Amino acid sequence: MTSASARASATVASTAAAPGEASGRVPVLLVHGIDDDARSLAPLAEGLARAGFQDVRIVELKPNNGAAPISVLAGQVAEAAASLRAQTGSARIDVVAFSMGALVSRYYLQRLEGRNHVRRFVSISGPHAGTLTGWLRANPGARDMRPGSELLRGLAADEAPFGGVQVFTLWTPLDLMIVPARSSKLAGARERTFPVILHPLMLRDGRVLRSVEEALTVERAEDFLPAQLTLPPGGP
Repeated sequence: MTSASARASATVASTAAAPGEASGRVPVLLVHGIDDDARSLAPLAEGLARAGFQDVRIVELKPNNGAAPISVLAGQVAEAAASLRAQTGSARIDVVAFSMGALVSRYYLQRLEGRNHVRRFVSISGPHAGTLTGWLRANPGARDMRPGSELLRGLAADEAPFGGVQVFTLWTPLDLMIVPARSSKLAGARERTFPVILHPLMLRDGRVLRSVEEALTVERAEDFLPAQLTLPPGGP
């Protein structure tokens, strides 16, 4: 098994931002999903860099296959977040996370004081109410993601789970990895849904990537309006 220590790595953008373009923008930490690594977040990271975000980092979760509990992986996110704040001198950061990484990041916010250091949290197709696919593996991380798990019940019981953090959820009702797909919802979050047919394609769909950028740059969270869902021909 690989070391469980976090590795926050700088993202190489295809287009460098001019120094003045990112003025006032908050550093961004990206967190990948199960069985993924930094490469899965490259389209998102590069898009943010082109949009003028100068400080975008990816934390690689070790192990990435659910062999560690969500709480252990959340500790890695906490380390990476602290490192990013120290490197940039920023009191707060934004967190954008996909799939299992969204639940890991939520645990960081709710249990490891992340809500004191995060401005905005964007969850992309996270299993916040659990997923039936968690029963396909017998390891600790998968058990944490099963509907009704002790971890999920505890997180859901918090009366003010995110403090002052502004929360956004982006998900697809066609998801076959997060089952049921509505498990990606979070109470109180600003929400958009997209007719994306495969779970991994959420990280490559232009509408999703543009919505992440909008969520991080909109002046007020309430200005992030729901997008009208248009299903493909023959869809449900």
